[in-house]
Amino acid sequence: MTALPIRTADRLALFGTLLSVFDAVHPLCDHWVQSSQDASLKGLHGDHYVYADGTPLPDGADPADSDVPVFRASVLGRAAACRHVRSYTAVQLATAVTVTRALGYRVPIGALLAGAALNAATHLVIDRREPLLNLADRFGKRGYIDHCSATRIDQHGNVTTELSGPGTALMELDQAAHRFIGIGAAALTTWLATRTSGRR
Repeated sequence: MTALPIRTADRLALFGTLLSVFDAVHPLCDHWVQSSQDASLKGLHGDHYVYADGTPLPDGADPADSDVPVFRASVLGRAAACRHVRSYTAVQLATAVTVTRALGYRVPIGALLAGAALNAATHLVIDRREPLLNLADRFGKRGYIDHCSATRIDQHGNVTTELSGPGTALMELDQAAHRFIGIGAAALTTWLATRTSGRR
């Protein structure tokens, strides 16, 4: 077997490490770091008004007459998605720096930020849900999404059906897309980092 050139071996090792970190950190950030409120609100869309918990105002209610803050649904959804992506990116960067430095490699900050930016931007788009649904439609996945929905029962015993969240096909498609993009983010970071040596 032919030995790999040192530069190639370094690149493969860094790529494998970053890919492992990005892949392992993703579910941690989605399920442990992300707040329950952001998880439930980040997919909200529309110009209608909602309360801070995402509950729509009653039909015919005037937002100006509300005794508590109300928001346009899309504004509340974007804010929740941005908070989630901010915490996700911070944990991802901190973990990548910690692991690579512990293994004796200093990844240039510009390279790390480029990979993190790719993950963050695509994460924000995917987690807003409508773009992911549109993409799923293009790939003929609507039947899969409709078939694998989830039934939820609230504290009052009301039953609803959700296309999103744990136990749904949309969540599986979400996770698969994020993980696939993580390959590109790890490759981009590796390519930028190894243009000049990052080893200590």
